[in-house]
Amino acid sequence: MEPLSWTQIILNILFQFSPVWIALIVTFLVSIVYKRRLGLYGKLFDSTIGMIGFGLVMFWVYTAIFAGVFDLVYTHDPLSQVSGMKNKLPGEPLRSAEEGEYAYYLLGGDNLARDVFSRMVTGSWVVVQIAPLATLFAFMVGITLGLPAGFYGGRLDTFLSFLANLILAFPVILLFYLLVTPEIVQTGIPNYMAMVLFMFPIIFVTVLLNSRFYTRPTLRTPLLAAVLLVMFWIYLSVISAKGTVVSVLPSFLDLFDIPGGILVVFVSVVFVNSPTVFRIVRGLAMDIKTRDYVAAAQTRGEGRWYIMLWEILPNARGPLIVDFCLRIGYTTILLGTLGFFGLGLPPESPDWGSTINEGRKLLSIYPHPALPPAFALLSLVLGLNLLADGLREESLRD
Repeated sequence: MEPLSWTQIILNILFQFSPVWIALIVTFLVSIVYKRRLGLYGKLFDSTIGMIGFGLVMFWVYTAIFAGVFDLVYTHDPLSQVSGMKNKLPGEPLRSAEEGEYAYYLLGGDNLARDVFSRMVTGSWVVVQIAPLATLFAFMVGITLGLPAGFYGGRLDTFLSFLANLILAFPVILLFYLLVTPEIVQTGIPNYMAMVLFMFPIIFVTVLLNSRFYTRPTLRTPLLAAVLLVMFWIYLSVISAKGTVVSVLPSFLDLFDIPGGILVVFVSVVFVNSPTVFRIVRGLAMDIKTRDYVAAAQTRGEGRWYIMLWEILPNARGPLIVDFCLRIGYTTILLGTLGFFGLGLPPESPDWGSTINEGRKLLSIYPHPALPPAFALLSLVLGLNLLADGLREESLRD
């Protein structure tokens, strides 16, 4: 077989992304039709910048889901090596393709004869698994500590602000490097950090429900019991891993089998991002607590946690949503940086940072292994920044 031309390569790549295009079209059509009923999300479709950013972000989200869950989009196993395909140029055919096997490396082969296109596609699954969830956990920590610090002030605010400033005083990359190095991992420090940090979502949900249904104990008590039972089970499943310092659940009760490297990276991202979120939430709480509707809630006799979670927090959602999008972008860059330096994730991982690092070693001779994951990383972060700009623009109009 002859190598594919660039036109054929582009058409074949577009065809491989067919499920993603269909999902994007359906999402945009439904969102535009019902945008007046969808609040701030619906108003996003009145902003050209917001729609472009949303499209770029959802392209990679759908790519990750179809590749990581449904085994679609990619053409070869991202870890498999095919004889004779080392550093092959884009569009090169496989020398001995078996029946049912995709006959080409659309974006060429890397230094270990693996398909660059498939590694780029499956690398998005690593980012989508870690970046949004780690950012969400960081927001749970920052909100749980930032609201009382800004609302109460005094010694509590001074103490928590000192801890946040202490963490922020370290350079981010150096702090990441210290947390994910094998010597630190072997001490079990990241596992103990996970035990502490992953408690904050439980604390947040418990206080949220208790403050909301405090006057209805017949509903509050069974609801809290059921929610806490499920959340503690998930919590123990996340932190428990055989062969580590934290192994508290038998295998038949363990819901997740999270690789140690991913857990360490996840914990590091949460730990690094939490102080910044804390400072944002603290500042918003200090501003909003002086508003008239907060004084009205105090006059009605509402509890302090009710005021913080049901009066202050909803009115701070605009800046927090914008920062959430931006912070996912920062986290994506940090994950790429860790992968580039070979820290945290396994060496064979198809994450974009690791793939860029492997490709840059022969960049002057074979640029094709490093460029696709680099452009993928760039487009996702660009989309998140544009999405944040669109949300900021619409939230200011709200």
